Amino acid sequence: MHDKFIPIKEVTLKNNCPECFNTQGLRLTFKQRFIETQFYKSITADIKQEINCNICHSIIYPVQWTDDIDRVFEYQKKTFTPKKASTYIKKTSWIIIVSSLIIISLIG
Repeated sequence: MHDKFIPIKEVTLKNNCPECFNTQGLRLTFKQRFIETQFYKSITADIKQEINCNICHSIIYPVQWTDDIDRVFEYQKKTFTPKKASTYIKKTSWIIIVSSLIIISLIG
C-alpha cells in the first residue's frame, strides 16, 4: 500500500523567514493524501500544509510564524480548493467482483 501526500497547490510568500530573515525563500505547500493499493486508488479529504524556506532549507512550524505569515496563511487557506475525495477501483478488483458473481450465479 502506498500512502503519500501529493502537492496540490504551491504559493511563494513574500514574508520574512523567521530563521534566515530572507524575503524570497518562503513557500507554502498544500498537500492532499493519496492512497494506492493493489485493488484501488483513493484521494482522501486529508489535507496537510507546510511552509518551507528555500534559502535556509528549513521547515517553518506554526509556532515560529509571525502575525504576517499567519494572515497570509489564513488567506491562502481560504482560496485553496482541494481535489474531490474519490475512489477508483482497479482492474484486479473488478476481476474478483465479476468472478465472485459468476461463481455465485452458477452455484445458485
